[in-house]
Amino acid sequence: MINGLILDIDGVISGDRKGYNWPNPHPEVIKAIKNIHTKGIPVCLCTGRGSFGIRHLVKLLELDNPHVGDGGAVVIDVLANKIIDAHYIDRSISKAIVSKLLENHLYLELYTTDGYMIEQGTACGITQKHAAVLRHEPTQVSSLLKEASTQELIKIMPIANGPEEKELVIRLFEPYKNQLTIQWGTHPSADPYEFGIITKKGVSKRTAAQKLAQSMNLDLNDVLGVGDTITDWDFIQLCGYAGAMKNATDDLKRNVLTKKHSVIGGSVDNNGLLDIFRHFKLID
Repeated sequence: MINGLILDIDGVISGDRKGYNWPNPHPEVIKAIKNIHTKGIPVCLCTGRGSFGIRHLVKLLELDNPHVGDGGAVVIDVLANKIIDAHYIDRSISKAIVSKLLENHLYLELYTTDGYMIEQGTACGITQKHAAVLRHEPTQVSSLLKEASTQELIKIMPIANGPEEKELVIRLFEPYKNQLTIQWGTHPSADPYEFGIITKKGVSKRTAAQKLAQSMNLDLNDVLGVGDTITDWDFIQLCGYAGAMKNATDDLKRNVLTKKHSVIGGSVDNNGLLDIFRHFKLID
């Protein structure tokens, strides 16, 4: 029996069809999630977004349970305004890698648990797109290097415009792989940009899902996990029930289908999450 849900947001709950499933999920998806939650089943969001960037959605869906933000760096009960778990990057490491990224003229955002920063003069098209995703405007500061030296950072996010910039970020990250972890995320409305999610070593959606389950006394064997990229496999592989969207990456779909209780739903733009809910008899 399914006693809990862990859901990625972008590409699963929300798409890029403005007025249909963006910036808010489709009304039928909202209704289904609310109905499941009112049955006493916790619905936990698990995303690479800044934890502050899911507040609007959590309030909209009325989900009074913990959630995962920043690629696993933060576990937070948004409605109770309570941080359950947080992993901060060592300031000396933050300063070193931020310096390298800035030297190579990469667009960069720095994250705390309360908000995010960009350097003055770097705002561009992706700034507007990302602010729309997060429902939050960045603070513009005179020096990101100075902020990296003084702030408690949860996440460092270089945003790559195409494969060449992504490869550059990967090369620059290499000397710090023993102190930091990097994951990659996308958003349907921000193609072709890819979001580098740099966090403290060991941070992942997997470890965050374990902390999430522990905080709610929830057995992950009784949880349904749903995602759309291979980074979501970090938490889905722990779950007894697994789902992937039609628009998911092929590697995630292959992995999901190795689970005993699994299904591939329709596309996010066809409200495919509802197919998954119906398959597991969570809704009629």
